[in-house]
Amino acid sequence: MLCTLVMGRALNGKAIRPSRLTRRELDLLRDLLREATVLKDLAMWRRAKAVVGYTEGRSAISMAAEVKVDRSAVAKWIAWYDAEGAEGLRSRPLPGRAPRLSEQQRERVVRVVEAGPQAAGFASGVWTGALVGKWIEQHFGVHYHPQHIPRILHQLGFSVQRPRKRLARADLERQAAWLRTTFPAIKKKPAPAAASSSSKTKPVSGSMVRSTRRGAASVSNRV
Repeated sequence: MLCTLVMGRALNGKAIRPSRLTRRELDLLRDLLREATVLKDLAMWRRAKAVVGYTEGRSAISMAAEVKVDRSAVAKWIAWYDAEGAEGLRSRPLPGRAPRLSEQQRERVVRVVEAGPQAAGFASGVWTGALVGKWIEQHFGVHYHPQHIPRILHQLGFSVQRPRKRLARADLERQAAWLRTTFPAIKKKPAPAAASSSSKTKPVSGSMVRSTRRGAASVSNRV
């Protein structure tokens, strides 16, 4: 005797187990849809939108047309939601490349930076991105662009700080008094012989050099 097995498509919304259709689970699904809208995550929005429509009784075909994907994609998302709930539709970061420095090498970089550039054999009293990159390449054979070094240092626990340039704002009355009394007296005095060269050696105030600090260590971000 021949037995014929007829496979029919599940009714709209019926491809999802009842435990995923409870009020709590559906609220989580709609929360994910709102989150995707706020984040402007189009991929996650499409997944959540399609599954929300399906749970409300619309067909997978109509939801595929609405979010502009193939029906097979909607079927896949429905399966994800059935298996993991709303979290199954969440965007996940792509796996990145493995670190180019081993954990032991990274720890050594930390110790070297904390000890200072002179202890590492450099004449400079402050680390720069170029110097740190040079040291890494010399000892580990790994080349990094100097602009990438601050990112590596941040991953190792160093924090990047930019000193603020502050302009001195003298009291207006004191300025006026200085112009009335002190300045005329200075003009009457003969200028010292070294005065002509003082302007060439006067340090510039308000350094804008970026630095990276971890404990007592200081690393400049100049490249």
